[in-house]
Amino acid sequence: MPHIDLYKGAPSPFWTFSLAVYGRPGVPPACLDLQDKSGADVNVVLFSLFLGRCGRVIDEATAGAIAATIEPWRAGVVVVLRNARRALKEPPADFAGPAVDHLRKNVKAAELEAERIQQEALFVTFAAETTGVAEADLAVACAKNVDAYRRHLGATFGADALAVLLDAAAQTEVKGATK
Repeated sequence: MPHIDLYKGAPSPFWTFSLAVYGRPGVPPACLDLQDKSGADVNVVLFSLFLGRCGRVIDEATAGAIAATIEPWRAGVVVVLRNARRALKEPPADFAGPAVDHLRKNVKAAELEAERIQQEALFVTFAAETTGVAEADLAVACAKNVDAYRRHLGATFGADALAVLLDAAAQTEVKGATK
């Protein structure tokens, strides 16, 4: 894979969209449900929603290409940091205390930054104005995109979690989607 130049300047419209969606009620547990029960990468789910809100529909092959692009980073960096953060939540008794709490906070910040980098890579690699095909009904586009990713994974997404995410995306405007 060629070198990916990350988005320059202010946070990308995708990152801004993701923060807005993730801040809506019920979204964090819905994302964890898809991640932990279905093996979904939350950033790919959010990118699927972002593309849908930009009026673009992707197919299963494109969903697979999106997932494949970030997989080395996801597996080698994001998941490693997530596992470290989770392990620090309940450290061995001899290692509990403020220093470990501080370390967990730093690892959490590093995990969030790793996810931002992953999102920026998706934003610059798969342009919202040209990825997939046009779809005027943004709700339909979001649903089709998440379903394309689900089919790529060969997974089942919980209906409740999916409904929360689609609703949150429908309430979130995309600003400045062109690079």
